[in-house]
Amino acid sequence: MPRKARVIVEKGCYHIITRGNQKQSVFLDKEDYQKYIYLLFKYKKRYKFKLFCFCLMPSHVHLIIEVELPAVLKKILHGLNLSYTLYFNFKYTKVGHLWQDRYKSKLIQKDSYLLGCINYIEANPLRASLVLNINDYPWSSYSLREQDSHILDDLF
Repeated sequence: MPRKARVIVEKGCYHIITRGNQKQSVFLDKEDYQKYIYLLFKYKKRYKFKLFCFCLMPSHVHLIIEVELPAVLKKILHGLNLSYTLYFNFKYTKVGHLWQDRYKSKLIQKDSYLLGCINYIEANPLRASLVLNINDYPWSSYSLREQDSHILDDLF
């Protein structure tokens, strides 16, 4: 049975979710989170997409990004997920798939829903009981905003 086609439009804003295969953890230590964030900004610079927010959870990733051209979304996620998989498999002497299926993407409107989606994504660590205070979770865009508002000008 064929997969359902993605809805991809020019200047589209998307909520992206990528899960670890069999819901396994894809970030095992601080260095892993740092490597994914490094790769995320490497691809942001290469493909010049807008990054509204991100949150790296132990077993999955949430992103909200906007791309100018529809074909770019696939290139971003393919490169990002492949690069991180190669890093992870080499570091932990693993082989095979790291990510479950293909990434999920939901087209979202840039209105109050976008703000609600950002709040939902950045509050994930609280709902998962990873932290008691959102300020204490270092692997999200929220933590970067709290560290230094000027970082957003450079990174986002």
